[in-house]
Amino acid sequence: MRTWKTALAAATCAGLAVATLAGCGGDGEKKDPDAGTNGVGKLPADKIEARARQAAERAGAVHLTGNVVSKGRTYTLDMRLKGDGGTGQVSTKGSTFQLLRIDRELYLKAGADFWVHEQGGDATPTAGSGKGGGSAADRAAARKLDGKYVKVPAGDPAYEQLSGFTDKAMLLDGLLGLHGEITSGERANVAGVPTIRVTGDRGNGGTLDVSLRGTPYPLRLQRAGGAGVIQLADWNKDFPLTAPPKGELVDYGQQLPQSDG
Repeated sequence: MRTWKTALAAATCAGLAVATLAGCGGDGEKKDPDAGTNGVGKLPADKIEARARQAAERAGAVHLTGNVVSKGRTYTLDMRLKGDGGTGQVSTKGSTFQLLRIDRELYLKAGADFWVHEQGGDATPTAGSGKGGGSAADRAAARKLDGKYVKVPAGDPAYEQLSGFTDKAMLLDGLLGLHGEITSGERANVAGVPTIRVTGDRGNGGTLDVSLRGTPYPLRLQRAGGAGVIQLADWNKDFPLTAPPKGELVDYGQQLPQSDG
């Protein structure tokens, strides 16, 4: 009887082992976390970061959202970028403005408060601080610019800083870098897409989530030192860049109105 029971148990165990590849005294076969992915999760951390950078550089377009801290100031960005320009919205210190760049032509659109000169105030890169104030003449002039596109001359001091928000190559090159020793391994998920997480200096040097589906695009970046978190989506999804209608455009010529801050 004992022999019969032993044989039956062995046969049952063998059958289950075939079905489940585990149990009955065996450790089983572990599931491959990279099965069905693009395979970058198997690469060394520095190679994953390099692949993500290459994918970002080659992409025709991207939608960038999130917060970036630079020189003590926080910028909230919602920008669509591609090789010949970009468009979107930037907010900082209670002031919000829209940017549109087509090749070298840069346009700025904002409400009246943005343009009001504040005596001795902490101004935005162009005119007002967004806090109101200013003389009656300032307020009258600002109302004329309310909701208008103002062409930013290439020689104006504000041009370089503002155009940087619309420059895909420049913006991504400045944002995507990690600092310190780079490691990887943790799996995550960004907007429903599985990712491999690459970190610099155990997270202190920034964290980058790279897509494990399709092209290994960077999808989320937490910058070093708490300098902001950005999301990157709609890679290679094209969008139109159209110059403002003449009736909505103001051209000051060689220089924008100057702030007093």
